Amino acid sequence: MAKQKTERDPLAPVRGPIFSVRSILALVLAVGGIGWMIYYYAAVRPDPASGEAGSPAAIADLGDWNYLIGFGLLFLGLIIAAHPSTPLGRGRGVVVGMLGCFLIGLLWICTFYIFSDDLSSLWIFNDLGQLNLVVGIAFMAVGFTYATRWE
Repeated sequence: MAKQKTERDPLAPVRGPIFSVRSILALVLAVGGIGWMIYYYAAVRPDPASGEAGSPAAIADLGDWNYLIGFGLLFLGLIIAAHPSTPLGRGRGVVVGMLGCFLIGLLWICTFYIFSDDLSSLWIFNDLGQLNLVVGIAFMAVGFTYATRWE
């Protein structure tokens, strides 16, 4: 007699849980980094017209270092997510993370070059200037952390 195939739940995780401590930490870091940059840009950064900085003063005093903090948290979250205990660190998630980071980096650099004559209408791009190239390359570098997990 032939063995019967066992039916598998297509929504069940293949090699591990969907939510682990590492995946929740990665999500919190990535969302926190994005939130930090949005809060700084929208509420704290000095108004270009009047030159007055918002509050709290401690964040306003950091100036453009706020972008380093925000992008650092975002990239750290993405790097932590490239571990086999997270959904992005195993199976197809590695390819999604790798290609996603590569494409975001490429789009970031292309957007900067297309709008480099007048960046005043683009959030965050207008404050970073030439550092937009560093951000695009950093996204691609994070993509390589996923490439090292690809099997």
